[in-house]
Amino acid sequence: MRTIEHWIGGTRSSAGSSRTSPVWNPATGEEQAEVLLASAADVDHAIAVARGAFDTWSQSSLSARTKILFRFQHLVEANLDRLAEAITDEHGKVLSDARGEVQRGLEVVEFACGIPQLLKGDYSDQVSTGVDVFSFREPLGVVAGITPFNFPAMVPMWMFPVAIACGNTFVLKPSERDPSASVLLAELWAEAGLPEGVFNVVHGDKEAVDAILDHPDVAAVSFVGSTPIARYIHQRATENGKRVQALGGAKNHAIVLPDADLDFASDHLVAAAFGSAGERCMAISAAVAVGRTGDALVEAVNAKARAVVVGSGRDAASEMGPVVTPAARERIVGLIDAGERQGGRVTVDGRRLVVPGHEDGFFVGPTVIDGVTPQMDCYTEEIFGPVLSVLRSDDVDEAIALINANPYGNGTAIFTSSGEAARRFQRGVKVGMIGVNVPVPVPMAYYSFGGWKDSLFGDKHVHGPEGVSFYTRAKVVTSRWPHVENPIGASFHFPTNA
Repeated sequence: MRTIEHWIGGTRSSAGSSRTSPVWNPATGEEQAEVLLASAADVDHAIAVARGAFDTWSQSSLSARTKILFRFQHLVEANLDRLAEAITDEHGKVLSDARGEVQRGLEVVEFACGIPQLLKGDYSDQVSTGVDVFSFREPLGVVAGITPFNFPAMVPMWMFPVAIACGNTFVLKPSERDPSASVLLAELWAEAGLPEGVFNVVHGDKEAVDAILDHPDVAAVSFVGSTPIARYIHQRATENGKRVQALGGAKNHAIVLPDADLDFASDHLVAAAFGSAGERCMAISAAVAVGRTGDALVEAVNAKARAVVVGSGRDAASEMGPVVTPAARERIVGLIDAGERQGGRVTVDGRRLVVPGHEDGFFVGPTVIDGVTPQMDCYTEEIFGPVLSVLRSDDVDEAIALINANPYGNGTAIFTSSGEAARRFQRGVKVGMIGVNVPVPVPMAYYSFGGWKDSLFGDKHVHGPEGVSFYTRAKVVTSRWPHVENPIGASFHFPTNA
């Protein structure tokens, strides 16, 4: 059985805890590897190594950092297929989706290559007689990322390129369900010339997470995952004096107005709901049919959902792969069952899907539940699977009120031909990321990613300008160089400008 090791101090590491966790191939149902689970002592070791590397890395020049970032960007691009295959084999998503994930992560690396411009400070000359003021930003120290299974390359790449470019050292705790991509990225960092200890990977479960949250040498923690865990991480880490950005769960709605192009809207709803088997924090899981559009929308979505090709992620014909574990499959099927019991109409049923040649794989087919109400479990729970719930509303204002009543505020979308309705929607919804005829509105790397309400704990979104702000802190210097022959006298009153 292959063992996936940690990466500490520029090399693979297996010292410490001997606990392991299985790594599945979701398409076959077979255990393909085991991953080491770090003890608190393992985490302490990784943080100590990162702390030792910080003193040198934080003082490196911006041009030296940028050269390494450019080399890393080139190496990731050259190894894109290798990374995508590792993701597909452990997560289950189709190869084209895995390649897209790596590409979106690369965009953040490219953004971070502009770090000399992003870290420019301000300067004010002669704010008082002979006095100048200037500001600059410094790195925090050792920072950590705790990342989810659904994007094992992209989400870590939202964090560590910006953190490292800013002069921090990084400890990554990826999901133990699909850990290989993180180790591959660590190898590429080493090949790019990143000094040992600047980027480290420790695999693990709650023991490793708590060790990170409690360690006095960790200055900041970035997290993406479910809302209960995001809330826990934010509370525990802030109690320990750390800076925290914790992105939580989602219930992303798309409203479809009667003036929308129904063929266009249904195409994009199906792709956004069932792409990556719905295991995306930006997946559309609730469609709100406005006015008379309901029955026609459901009919169009049903036909396209039934046509989705489900199979192994390695099969080029597949449009959707399996879900990540047998436990995930059981949970998804249970929530579909609950929706049906509570009055929903399962118009497309993926509960009993079997993929020929992959009978033991963790498959759930595309599922559509019509007639959903906000009280049903399939609406209140974040299903994180290939399930689209369809709700009805009389008008756009009622749809906005429905979205705003939901505790999540990650992403949302509107399908319409009306600029007025779109503008009313984007100004009215209490959601962080909004798409107008764009169902998965993930911002480009030079904007920041993040939601509102129970989808974010902390005051900073991830990557982009807010990422640079999160991973640095400001210094302001007020300086005077008095003339030797005409010195300015000291005063006991509070200083004023003159």
